[in-house]
Amino acid sequence: MVFSPHGARLRRRNLTVIEDIHSRVYAAPRQPVRTAKRILLCILLLAILTIVIWSGRETLLRGAAELWIVSDPVAPADAVAVLGGGLSVRPFAAAKYYQKGLVKKILVANVHHDEAETRGIVPSHTDLNRNALINLGVPETAIEIIGRDVSNTYQEVVALREWAVRTHSHSIIVPTEIFSSRRVRWILEHAFRDTGVKIQVPAFDSPEYNRDEWWRNEQGLVIFQNEVIKYVYYRFKY
Repeated sequence: MVFSPHGARLRRRNLTVIEDIHSRVYAAPRQPVRTAKRILLCILLLAILTIVIWSGRETLLRGAAELWIVSDPVAPADAVAVLGGGLSVRPFAAAKYYQKGLVKKILVANVHHDEAETRGIVPSHTDLNRNALINLGVPETAIEIIGRDVSNTYQEVVALREWAVRTHSHSIIVPTEIFSSRRVRWILEHAFRDTGVKIQVPAFDSPEYNRDEWWRNEQGLVIFQNEVIKYVYYRFKY
């Protein structure tokens, strides 16, 4: 029996279609299996990464703080400035510098009074800082109030700059807390950049938290987060 060439081609085409269907039928179940394996592999890698990060979280968090904090070595200066806030740190540092003979003048920012402070219900930040300095042994004659009704760090720095220019000062120390140090130093350098005045910003641990274990304290977590946001805001605004 002799088959026509046309019939042979049809048979080969049919066989090819059958083989293709057969291969798809057997290959179809393999695709979900491969996808499932990939998903499991990703989950496993993510779990391993999470374990590694968690086990080394203290080193990472401590390293993040060290990268963020800036602190200058302190040398004799014309004055030390106590900005508003930081009552448990700033006046104590200023009094220490005065008692060591590094400065002869302590400047206290005249901070804006809220209603309770205006009515005399509670003392203002300015009064609290001034009283703290006196209680720490600083004579009243060594304390000078600068600025008028300042309400943020930028306004305090502007008042400090005006004082420095007026008195022909050459160097000022501005102590602050660890997480505010980067923002405070940047705005000071920005404001004093054309004055020739040397600014020193030493950073101090808070009584509530320190740079080695700041994440264990809620206040440390909140303040670090807020200072990062405020730093970015200051860079864009000023």
